[in-house]
Amino acid sequence: MGLISLDFRTGNAVETRSAAIERLVIAGWTGRDRAAVEKHIRELEDLGVKRPATTPVFYRASAARVTRAERIEATGEASSGEVEFVLLQSNGRLWVGVGSDHTDRQVETYNVTVSKQMCDKPVAGEFRAFDDVAARWDQLVLRSFIVENGVRVAYQEGAVSAMLDPRELIELYTGGGPLAENTMMFCGTLAARGGIRPASRFEFELDDAARGLVISGGYDIATLPVAG
Repeated sequence: MGLISLDFRTGNAVETRSAAIERLVIAGWTGRDRAAVEKHIRELEDLGVKRPATTPVFYRASAARVTRAERIEATGEASSGEVEFVLLQSNGRLWVGVGSDHTDRQVETYNVTVSKQMCDKPVAGEFRAFDDVAARWDQLVLRSFIVENGVRVAYQEGAVSAMLDPRELIELYTGGGPLAENTMMFCGTLAARGGIRPASRFEFELDDAARGLVISGGYDIATLPVAG
């Protein structure tokens, strides 16, 4: 179990407290357009990535991988971030935030589960009560940016409606019940502009334009040498 300090926003009220993370779930292949999901699966099969057992699929990783660090370390230069909305069941309520499912792409070609475990999972410091955004959920927008060659570049952008609704994802994972207390779930990502690639810095955000609120975070990536 890990502990992480977060700001929990309900309406205009914000409570800062340490949240326990006992389980980390990484949901993959969560797109609503199932034909597009199948097309992408076939594309990745051609690159050597094994077809998932189910769609969506729910990978498990160590809860200790969740971090608010402004700098992470990754082995080699084959890892990259991807923006995702993040669910957290804490203190009897469901909360939503944003983070990066940083993944080792080389390991991903032969074992996706292991690739998820290889890298830290940075999250922004604020989570909002899901009840506060549920009525306008599909209007929320995810974005990410990378820094490459010293320039900040738009990397991903799209509405959360590209992925399955959080309530449907939870039901598929649990079989019908709520998330267990102290469970965090990353919920799928968007296509990368210009293709998936590493960068020296990754920034991510969840934009609730109707309320004028943006949850954002970012981190630098330090690469460790591969000795053999």
